[in-house]
Amino acid sequence: MKKFLLPALAAAIPALAMAQSATDAYTLTQSDLRGTARFMSMGGAFTALGGDLSAVNVNPASLGVYRSSEIGATLDVGFHNFKTSLSSQNKTTAACNNFGYVGVVNLSGAMRTFAWGANYNRVSSFDRIIDGYSPTLHSSLSNYVAGFTNGTPYQDLEFTDSYNPYAQSNEDWLSILAYNSYLINPNSASGTEYQGLFGQGSVADSYYYSRERGYVDEYNFSFGGNVSNVVSWGVNIGVTDLSYTRDVAYDESIGGADIATNSGRLAPGKAEFTLSNSQHVTGTGWNLNFGVIIRPINELRFGFSVKTPTWWSLQHAAIGAVDYSFNPDNSNLGSLNGYEETDQANFDSRLTSPWRFNLGVAGVIGSSAIVSIDYERTAYPDMTMKHQGQWYNDFVSATAVNDDIKNYYQAANSLRVGVEYRVTPQFSLRAGYAWQSTAVKDAAADGTEEIYTSGTDPSYVFNKAVNSISVGAGYRYKSWYIDAAYVHKKRSSTYYCFTDWAGGIAPSGHVDENVNTIVLSTGFRF
Repeated sequence: MKKFLLPALAAAIPALAMAQSATDAYTLTQSDLRGTARFMSMGGAFTALGGDLSAVNVNPASLGVYRSSEIGATLDVGFHNFKTSLSSQNKTTAACNNFGYVGVVNLSGAMRTFAWGANYNRVSSFDRIIDGYSPTLHSSLSNYVAGFTNGTPYQDLEFTDSYNPYAQSNEDWLSILAYNSYLINPNSASGTEYQGLFGQGSVADSYYYSRERGYVDEYNFSFGGNVSNVVSWGVNIGVTDLSYTRDVAYDESIGGADIATNSGRLAPGKAEFTLSNSQHVTGTGWNLNFGVIIRPINELRFGFSVKTPTWWSLQHAAIGAVDYSFNPDNSNLGSLNGYEETDQANFDSRLTSPWRFNLGVAGVIGSSAIVSIDYERTAYPDMTMKHQGQWYNDFVSATAVNDDIKNYYQAANSLRVGVEYRVTPQFSLRAGYAWQSTAVKDAAADGTEEIYTSGTDPSYVFNKAVNSISVGAGYRYKSWYIDAAYVHKKRSSTYYCFTDWAGGIAPSGHVDENVNTIVLSTGFRF
């Protein structure tokens, strides 16, 4: 948990002890397979294909494929299932995840068309519920906190009438919270060494719960054209909006613990505590996207696009609390019960998301079939963060967090495949598949790398590969169209209550997420 900051900077802004972490940066920069029904039914493989409202967000050169103007909207309904060893949670969501407009002017000369567009897409949704139970613990969160707090004078953690360690020190906020709720206690006369609750002969279990909510929306303003019906080009300016909320709770019950008592002594007994955390992040950002589509012959297209990072301006609010109960085996020593809460942390940060590169090829078979294949590379190690400096609106590189990003994450590779078959001139059938590799390095996932988190929340989630399969159909009647799609997405993750590192075994659980989505799109071309 602990990261050492530049002393002058940390002294100027104690709230940096709550600052964002590498795991937060990754959470906020992921994207989903979302868009029009045609786009989703074909697995999102539109880098070379174009001609779709959502394809403009992947490759703005899609505008050059249009020969007429279009307006359309999309509604999707998602049925989410989150399965852990403890339970199966269900949630239903509904949203208008895409609407847009493309205008086209037909020209004479080499530039055959010029097009512009305005488009809205829900890039990602953060809905996820995780809960689990670990019947046998080999250590305690309190012991982990005691380990990284060692060397800190207890006077730096303790409240007095004139001293608030949250506001007046640069100590780790989880250390402060754990000390003042008796999860860690000094175990030496020096007052700089600490012990946790789990000792020799202790037995313990734990329960954990996490609830995520929120979204990333993107508004795109694009323009592009077609040169000699061979080269399509496009440029896209994206404006983004983010809202993310995470509420977590971690509960431990320890028998044979080394606990503080009402008499001021440490003694064996039963310890129960719940660490709860809540954080809310909002922000806005912007990005650029450039692309081309080349059609050397009518039956073949090649596409390429590069999307710059989204430069995010984020606002954070976070708070943590511990509810504790300690009951000594010797009742004469007196029970100790209470509730301790941190100050609310409010701070700003700057986040640069990964670069994204797309390559695609699409072919027409006969006059009725289309096959399209995309490859995307997302450069997660290139993410960077900045924290507030000594002055308002002054942001400096968060060097330790940026190092963590490179230590924990690798580039993710995605493969998207889509097919469409025109049964009649009006009716088409479609299918698609999309796969994305994990962005988490093996050393981080297997516990050989210590994972640092933000504030007083030591938990984090590492996602594994994501697979989506889809089918769909479309109907055209003159200028009007209606499309439908069904998408099944499967994502597996591992939830860690705190870092599983250096031989310690932290409570963790496997999470299987299955999302079944029904998508309907309609629009007009004119």
